[in-house]
Amino acid sequence: MNHRLRRWLLITLLALALTSSACASAAIPESRAERIALQGVAPGAPAYEVPPMEKSSGVEDAFQSSSFSDTGGERMVIKNADLSLVVADPSQSMSNIAKMAEDMKGYVVSANMYQEELESGIRVPRAQIIIRVPAEKLNEALEKIKQESTQKPLSETINSQDVTSEYTDLQSRLRNLELAEEQLAEIMDKAVRTEDVLSVYNQLVQVREQIEVLKGQIKYYEQSAALSSVSIDLIADEAIQPLTIGRWQPQGVAKDAVQALINGFKFIVNALIWVVIFVLPMALVVYGVFIWPLSLLWRTWRRRRAQRKIQSKEVEPKASTENQ
Repeated sequence: MNHRLRRWLLITLLALALTSSACASAAIPESRAERIALQGVAPGAPAYEVPPMEKSSGVEDAFQSSSFSDTGGERMVIKNADLSLVVADPSQSMSNIAKMAEDMKGYVVSANMYQEELESGIRVPRAQIIIRVPAEKLNEALEKIKQESTQKPLSETINSQDVTSEYTDLQSRLRNLELAEEQLAEIMDKAVRTEDVLSVYNQLVQVREQIEVLKGQIKYYEQSAALSSVSIDLIADEAIQPLTIGRWQPQGVAKDAVQALINGFKFIVNALIWVVIFVLPMALVVYGVFIWPLSLLWRTWRRRRAQRKIQSKEVEPKASTENQ
């Protein structure tokens, strides 16, 4: 009886420990762009096939270079960058950047090419590409990307996130759960009654589920620290060319006012074209098919009605005369 009591007491303590561990395990903050980048899923139609993370030969080596120990060492930092460049040919620059990422043992997360319509009505190409490169080669990758343009970047942002404490906490919780898993396995081996076996088995399943979740979060941090994400917006050179009227190139507010005036004239001309080509012919058809026949019937009906009134007035005096 004492042996059974000790066994149930141990199971109860393990259940309380697991419950507190599950409550303390909060979801790791993760942006939508980072989830897409890690899974290799493009928000649009990707132009390149994204290899699985396990097949990237540079991931493990890159992570080993940034590894740290619980007692002290290098910090685990996730670095991401955003660039906006003006290039002569967005399509060619996108291909060059994709090849550069592959040469660095990285890969393309997504690549999107589309047409952008300017205020002047001109359609120019524009491209957006997201790549991942080894973290230690991030600066080298940024320099090579900037070489695609003869101008300075329109914008450049580098974000760093220190996740050392979060990563260490995940590893500690993982060790505790793995220890609990071993103890539960030993208890289940020694259990005799069926209800005891089922109770311990349910606890063991919950522990293993939590272990898998923690391993996934740890893998997320490791891969994010090993491979930096770089998002590049490639803008065609025509999209930023100044407005030119003869030899005059208005700037600032003057440029906006002149462009608004041109757009106003374009709207008026387009409206006149619609009126002449669409509205007037449609109005003539509607008038000829519906309005004119109805108006004709209305006038005919009113004319006949007036005639009947006149005839009725002429008949009434004659009738009164004959009666007299």
